Amino acid sequence: MSPSPAAPGVPAEFAAAADSVRRFDMRQELSVAEIPAPTGLAPHAVALSADIAPVRNGRDSDLGTGRFVLLHDPAAPEEWGGTFRVVCFAQAPLETDIGLDPFLADVTWSWLVDALDQRGAAYTAASGTATKIISTGFGELARQGDGAQIELRASWTPAGPDMRAHVEAWGDLLCMLAGIPPLPDGVRLLSQRRGSRG
Repeated sequence: MSPSPAAPGVPAEFAAAADSVRRFDMRQELSVAEIPAPTGLAPHAVALSADIAPVRNGRDSDLGTGRFVLLHDPAAPEEWGGTFRVVCFAQAPLETDIGLDPFLADVTWSWLVDALDQRGAAYTAASGTATKIISTGFGELARQGDGAQIELRASWTPAGPDMRAHVEAWGDLLCMLAGIPPLPDGVRLLSQRRGSRG
């Protein structure tokens, strides 16, 4: 597929990078769509959402969800160390005992780093937070029982203009957080265990 021509006022560098974002090859367990990019963060941006299937119309998946945003600023902000910056979010439910693991945040960050490395997605200036959420329902929500979630918010500066590996690494991370193990090419996952409440 040939790159789309840059729209008026859109730098050719960003147009090519945005095309590479859209050329992802995601696992079949993920439903991915382009969404409106956030405004005010950079002069140019493109964004994707992903949900672990099955997806209910108009709602994030209860099994895992995420966002991927590529920002572009020709002025190369000093804190970025380049003209591009990736910002991503990934969230998934957990079994409560896993949510209580004191090393969960460290493991979650290491999964992001591993996913980027395994895809060959070179980067610098990575930063982020991993947040564990433990909840207990009361009153009308008491029947839901205890629950847990993990959220990762991260950003990094890609080392080159081809973003496909970065998008695919984000998809791999979301699958790992949702408990979907890595698979060899051509192998289909028949079932997976999910954290649940209640």
